[in-house]
Amino acid sequence: MKRAHGGEGFDERPAKLHRALTVDTLSQLSDELLLRILSYVPITTLNICQRLSHKFYAIAADSQLWKAAYYNRFVRPRASRIPGIKDVSTLPESLLYSSKLSKWLDEENLVRKGQETNWKRQYKLRHNWSRGKCAVSEIPVAEGPPVPPLLVRMHNGIIFTTDSTSGLRAWSSRHERELIASITLRVPGHDKYRHDQGDSPAVPGIQGHSAYSSYMNSRSSPHSPTSLAIDSHEQATKHQRVVVGFVDGSFSIYEFREKDKSFVPLYSHVPSSNGMLSALAYSSPYLLTMTEDQLLSLYTFANNNAQSESLLPAPRLLYSLRSHTVWPPLSLAIRTSSTSVTASIAYVLPTYLSGWTVGIQEMRLSLVGELIESRLATAADEHFHSLAGHPSMSSPSTRSSSPSPGRAREAVPSSTPVYTKPTSLSYSHPYLLVSHPDNTLTLYLVTSTASSLSVGAGSRLWGHTSSVSGAHVGGRGKAVSVSRQGDELRVWELEGGIASSATRRRLLTGELSVRVQPERAASKNLYALSEAISQRGTGLGLALEHRFDDLAITRGWVGFDEENVIVLQEKSYGGQALVVYDFT
Repeated sequence: MKRAHGGEGFDERPAKLHRALTVDTLSQLSDELLLRILSYVPITTLNICQRLSHKFYAIAADSQLWKAAYYNRFVRPRASRIPGIKDVSTLPESLLYSSKLSKWLDEENLVRKGQETNWKRQYKLRHNWSRGKCAVSEIPVAEGPPVPPLLVRMHNGIIFTTDSTSGLRAWSSRHERELIASITLRVPGHDKYRHDQGDSPAVPGIQGHSAYSSYMNSRSSPHSPTSLAIDSHEQATKHQRVVVGFVDGSFSIYEFREKDKSFVPLYSHVPSSNGMLSALAYSSPYLLTMTEDQLLSLYTFANNNAQSESLLPAPRLLYSLRSHTVWPPLSLAIRTSSTSVTASIAYVLPTYLSGWTVGIQEMRLSLVGELIESRLATAADEHFHSLAGHPSMSSPSTRSSSPSPGRAREAVPSSTPVYTKPTSLSYSHPYLLVSHPDNTLTLYLVTSTASSLSVGAGSRLWGHTSSVSGAHVGGRGKAVSVSRQGDELRVWELEGGIASSATRRRLLTGELSVRVQPERAASKNLYALSEAISQRGTGLGLALEHRFDDLAITRGWVGFDEENVIVLQEKSYGGQALVVYDFT
């Protein structure tokens, strides 16, 4: 028998608190109106909207929203570096965003007909580049340092490496970063075949040291690769071609087929009596070679109308120049137009007064192979004298630019003498970038027209805190530099050169370069330290040596594409690895 409640009040439940009803008027709007509203909000708001609901996730991820955001942040500001436009706020209407009429400058490939671009991914990629945010990983490529050293090139997400031990290999810089294909290097016979190009006209401007070449010849087999280049011309077959130069002066061309995961040999050139190939540049059908005997040669391959699987015919030698005053580091380049072909070599040059400067020599030929002119220019002052015993020389159509003290000091004091030999040189017309062991870089602008060739005054770039071992510059002025220890990587935006007012403003605000900072790098170091301490029983010193490779150095090579930066690093124990900085 239950006890009755003492009062009626116990039978009444407490009244519920009613919530104030909020009306979601925003979600009731049409998708078209929501897109219009979201086109005015910042990127941070777009990211927040994608977390609200499935509907807002789809709308805030709309391709046109991110396309407009990409254009306004990354394309339109570049117009300020175009000559004749000084202020972004006064840009003509053609440079304002329009889904169909916008001027994309040299990024038309993103809006090419028939191609779908993931604009949100593209925006995130460029944002990470501008902030130096990336993930880092390593690809072990050699257990010990090969002789000659390992050669590396990169193009469209594929890393090509070659050495005498493992041959020619292709690695993926995306996803698993695995080995895709490899092939043993093939070199024609040496006793049966011999290729002698004979004497060539001497032209002032090129010479190198043969000590390194003699050392390589004494320690290397004939199939040892000494130079590597990738075809910069877009192939209709979409297969990438690679040329490898060897210590005996021969070279071989291979075609990489990513779908088949294989290399196909296309051509092998017989050895040459002019010595090893120290540098190559390849832009189908033209091939530019540089030998240890300072012979610069330009070849052309006949147009092959057959299928891609057929071998290439023997090339025809268009022209050769033998010179006497080129010092490494150097860089070869090929530029083609509708009327001519320009083969160029950029190099460093010692001087009496300033220590070191840079020079560039061009060969301009018609499409049928006739030499139009050969010309040379240096970035030296009027009192320049070469240590090779020749004064600064150029063709009648060439003028060597002298530094402009006022303008140079306004940006960076390029008048500071360069007493130490540069560590690397990269040339991608019109940008010529040189790195130095004194923690700096120097940027030169090359002006090449039908009537003249000149090299502008160098502009010194600061930012590194240790010796710079390598740098690479692209055609739009984007550059990457790495310190000798590999612990400092910087991305530079040098479009337009230092002379433009927009670039000078970015230099003063520290926006000209950004230091790459891989994500979670600090936590990884703490984890490695704790692991080292846990191995105290076997010796803390050994554990630390195992976990930290303080003696790792970069080999001076650095390259990049739209998504990654690749650095060749040598470990203290002799092994070599490709360090991949992924900005996706």
